[in-house]
This record gives sequence, structure tokens and C-alpha cells, in this order.
Amino acid sequence: MSTVCYCSDCQAGGRQIEALAGADSVLDPDGGTPYLTYRDDRFACVEGAELLVGYKLKPDAPTQRFVASCCNTGLFLKFAPGHWTSSYRSRFNGPLPPIEMRTKVGRRKSDLPIPQDAPAYRSFPLKLFRRLLAARIAMLFSPSSAGQS
Repeated sequence: MSTVCYCSDCQAGGRQIEALAGADSVLDPDGGTPYLTYRDDRFACVEGAELLVGYKLKPDAPTQRFVASCCNTGLFLKFAPGHWTSSYRSRFNGPLPPIEMRTKVGRRKSDLPIPQDAPAYRSFPLKLFRRLLAARIAMLFSPSSAGQS
């Protein structure tokens, strides 16, 4: 799934990462955070996992944003109770899937016009939760994730 989130936490988390020494940007010019979201059974750090550092906005937050400590590059976000990982879209090269939706645009702080490349929702749309639920069901029946939870 390819989305851009404007929730307060994604904006604050993006600013937190961008404030690190030498960090690349993860936020779009209008403050949105573009993600490519994958099922957990289809996402893995294949090299350099020992360099990952997780950042939380608050100690009890369910969400961690992971950064490569060697260069302070924001790599992905993990929502603890969830079964998905949202990687920062800017970390990928080559042709990328089109943006499918922009969520929580009611929290945007930018005066720039909302890009018209995808539907924009003031909150998190039901469509998003249906996609996440479908991914969870698919994981339960996937041979590659048998025995995982």
C-alpha cells in the first residue's frame, strides 16, 4: 500500500528524524509522510539490523520509527500491535507504485495545496482498515508465515 499520512504523530516523528545530524528528509514539502506499507511477513532488514535505533515520541507510544544509526537515515515505522511495517517511500529507488491515498489531511499544517494525485481523507478511511484486515487474513493463511503471530 502506498500512502501519505498527515497525522500529528507522523509529522512530529518526521521532524524528530529530520532533526538528527546529517539526516535526510522523510517528510514531503507539505508535511506529509509518504510510506510504502508491507505485511510483516514480507518485510525484513536483510543487512545492518544491528545499526537500527528505534525512536518513540513518548515512552509508552506503540509506534517506533527506526533509523540507521550510522547515518541517521529514517528507514521505517513499526506500529507495535499491528501486523504491518511502513517504510519511508523516499528510501526506495526506481519506479514506485502511485500514491493510493492521503490520510488525516485534517491535521495538515501546510498552506500548500493538497496534491491531487490520490483521494484525500480527513481521517483514516474505512478503506485503509479493510486493506489492513485483508493483509492480516492473508498472513494467517500464508505458508511463509505459518506459526508466526
